[in-house]
Amino acid sequence: MNDVEAISERVEAAEEVVALTGAGLSTASGIPDFRSEGGLWDEFDESAFTIRRFHARPEDFWRDWLSLHDHFFEESVMPNPAHDALARLESAGHLDALLTQNVDGLHVAAGSDAVVHLHGTGTEATCQDCGASIPVEQARERVQNGETPLRCDCGGALKPDTVLFGERLPVAALQRARERAESADVFVAAGSSLTVEPVASLPRTALRAGATLVVVNLDETTYDDRADHVVHEPVEEVLPAVADAVLDVQ
Repeated sequence: MNDVEAISERVEAAEEVVALTGAGLSTASGIPDFRSEGGLWDEFDESAFTIRRFHARPEDFWRDWLSLHDHFFEESVMPNPAHDALARLESAGHLDALLTQNVDGLHVAAGSDAVVHLHGTGTEATCQDCGASIPVEQARERVQNGETPLRCDCGGALKPDTVLFGERLPVAALQRARERAESADVFVAAGSSLTVEPVASLPRTALRAGATLVVVNLDETTYDDRADHVVHEPVEEVLPAVADAVLDVQ
């Protein structure tokens, strides 16, 4: 982690710091990822989680989605030191926006406020007409009681607040993310393979705007040769070390 000191100096001196987080932060909390060997798509069929199936066969969709949810969200899952480090940096004024591909809600649980959920969250179900939301556990009870399709009080369909296959990312969230990437002095991509578009284009946007790009990921990424700092170490070790250095924690 020879770059930690240099990264912390860049973060401390920057006017605007933006972080983008991916599955690496979730797996560090014990949440399985989707695409690696032994991941969730080895056990579940991706085609069961399309927006088309949600509309055509809501009862089957909700049954399968809740089963996936049970595998993804265990009661013992908690924020890890990487989540805590980003929350500490935000609280101290050294992190201005947190863009995440993760749907687990652990950034919010750790105390982060400036979170942009690019793929939604798995903690709520949202009405497709009026935008009202209910907790997923309430949706679960209603589904188990035979209430499908789930309807909002306004009559609109309730859908898990996660982006399904065949859906575009939330327009407002993606626009905010692009704006933050354009205005960042330091852009930290942590725990993300940076391969899935359009999120993968955000570091490129930051680079074009002149930002310092920091990549923290166990595996190589397509941005390693363009980043100013690359650290192939666990995010739950690197980010706390950066936060400690910035905040002068002895």
